[in-house]
Amino acid sequence: MVNSFTMSLDTLANRVPHGAMVAVPADYSFVSMAATRALIRRGIKDLHLLAVPQSGIQADLLIGAGCVALVECAAITLGELGPAPRFTDAVKSGRVRIKDSTCPAIHAALQASEKGLPFLPSRGIIGSDLLRVRPDWTLIDNPFPPHDPLVALPALRPDIALFHAPFADRRGNVWIGRRRELMTMAHAAKTSLVTVEAIRDIDLMADEPLAAGALPALYIGAIAEAKNGAWPLGLPGFYEADEAALRTYAEAASSDTGFARYLAALMAEPHAAE
Repeated sequence: MVNSFTMSLDTLANRVPHGAMVAVPADYSFVSMAATRALIRRGIKDLHLLAVPQSGIQADLLIGAGCVALVECAAITLGELGPAPRFTDAVKSGRVRIKDSTCPAIHAALQASEKGLPFLPSRGIIGSDLLRVRPDWTLIDNPFPPHDPLVALPALRPDIALFHAPFADRRGNVWIGRRRELMTMAHAAKTSLVTVEAIRDIDLMADEPLAAGALPALYIGAIAEAKNGAWPLGLPGFYEADEAALRTYAEAASSDTGFARYLAALMAEPHAAE
């Protein structure tokens, strides 16, 4: 162990309680697939998965493995590879509940927690069916002219922000570059669990160019090194997504038996990708 922040991947996964609200970023951001596999190996249950603001293979894997009770998201999709099959099946069968949301609503609700506010207002949802299915979103009057209606979005405070990053330093600071959604997630959550490609012998906060893209250790609960930890997704600016592996998953997950075989292979070789 390097310091109080760093630990093994499985030890980091053990810090996620059953039933926790876990915020995860979209596939185009820095997704910790290494931690996702570790959570599945551990047998995590009843997660409230908050996609910021959407998710793909990460959410689909966790749902298919029976780790999720509730999904809050703007969308769960495999993108060009089609719908997320395990998510679709679980929602249709009622095995997983869904809280429909929108990208701006999720970001605003996280920003409310980030700012220590009970809610933030929004206009764009007015007139949509979302107000019918989200009774926790409340219409209020704008106290200023033109005194028009607004939607009060309750603050979202995840138990954990879970993501991958290119590197951290030995003081627990994590470099996230321009991924500002990760900053918002970390500010809003009670703590952040982060996997990284490497821990470097530098001080991110003492380096002016790097400090601008660094998340201070104040917001970090634990860090684990996981080389290629976003695989089969890419780590933008560092390596590309493995399109063949993503296609293999999409094909396997399209049926119960195919997904069961995929999951069995994952469990049989738990650290193969890490």
